[in-house]
Amino acid sequence: MSTSQSVAQHLPYLRRYARALSGSQTSGDAYVAATLEALIQDPKVLDSTSSTRIGLYQLFTKIWNSVAVNGKAGDLDANQPVERHLAQIAPLPRQAFLLVALEGLSEDDAAKVLDVDVPKLRDLVELSGRELAAEIATDVLIIEDETFIALDLEGLVEGLGHKVLGVARTHSEAIALSKVKRPGIILADIQLADGSSGLDAVNEMLRTFEVPVIFITAYPERFLTGERPEPAFLIAKPFQPATVSAVLSQALFFERNAKRRERRAS
Repeated sequence: MSTSQSVAQHLPYLRRYARALSGSQTSGDAYVAATLEALIQDPKVLDSTSSTRIGLYQLFTKIWNSVAVNGKAGDLDANQPVERHLAQIAPLPRQAFLLVALEGLSEDDAAKVLDVDVPKLRDLVELSGRELAAEIATDVLIIEDETFIALDLEGLVEGLGHKVLGVARTHSEAIALSKVKRPGIILADIQLADGSSGLDAVNEMLRTFEVPVIFITAYPERFLTGERPEPAFLIAKPFQPATVSAVLSQALFFERNAKRRERRAS
């Protein structure tokens, strides 16, 4: 495959990223065009990376970060709630969040794009989670039977600015807590202390209300082979706090966006 063909297959994703980062498709496309012009002037710029996509995003990032006004809310479409949320995130954390949450890059690849190390990338993602939570903070139900993991998750969630509705160790405790107050998102283990299933508990709750779910489990195969709720996300144990932060923000951010699209379409 030629370089031009390889670049072409990644352009839709770069346009998506540029649109989310800049706040409008017109503005985003202008930066994508500048990236392609720079690539035409120096085709060897991609030779230093083993991945065309990562090299393309690196070049885009250099151009984006070279413009002093970038990261300010001026280009953002104030009529779009999604863009208003993103406008509240500082430029570098915003890039980190979108690379991981929207583009699905690994921590290593996202760090390469931003020219930072992985610990710095994790700090940026965590910061984006705190800044985004200020806009979309919610009540979180934690279903986890291991005390120390539950405490870690509780501290992480509260550190991001959300409120922990409660911590359930069993299926029955989870159902009881959800009846006291409906959560805005659920973090759930699958295998619980009394042998019951967090997956079954979540499926039971979702028969009466809709909410995004993140399963954090040492048994991911049970999620993949069971009756899976939607929308749901999966994180395998042991986990990185930055991963939980990114997925939590991603789940809430895009769930709110999807609901707004549904309301506009109805």
